[in-house]
Parts: sequence; structure tokens; C-alpha cells
Amino acid sequence: MLVFNRKKGQSICIGDDILITVIDVQGDYIQIGIDAPVEVGVYRQEIYQAVASANLQAAGTKSGTEQQQLLDELYKARIEDTAR
Repeated sequence: MLVFNRKKGQSICIGDDILITVIDVQGDYIQIGIDAPVEVGVYRQEIYQAVASANLQAAGTKSGTEQQQLLDELYKARIEDTAR
């Protein structure tokens, strides 16, 4: 992780088109502004994780072991098909 020290009003550039600016600092709270292209998703981490978790549950995602078993079955079926 790259760590920067910035004061109120100072910014950090990411690439050519993302600018992060420290807007205000009050105690433990830091207000930042993010200027980025519309196609770049910018989310609070806790919201992003909650949405990702809900999406996985809604999709009925299987565990890694179950996924591997399904892949093994598909591979075996394909091998059998090509052998015919």
C-alpha cells in the first residue's frame, strides 16, 4: 500500500484522469473529493463488500470445492464426447 500525507486542499493524482482531494479534516474524520471518469466505479468499501456478498448469495455461488467438482465433471464429459 502506498501511503501519502496530504493537508486540506492538497490532492493526489491516479493515472491521467483520477484526482483525489482532501476537502476537510475534523478530528478522526477526513472528507475527500474524488474526480474520476464516469466509467470508473468509486464506492465506499463497506458498501462494495455488502453488494458483492449479496450478489454472490443471489447467484447461488458454490464453494470452491463444489466448483472444482463441476469443472471435473464437465471435463470428463468432454473427454468422453471427443473419444466417441
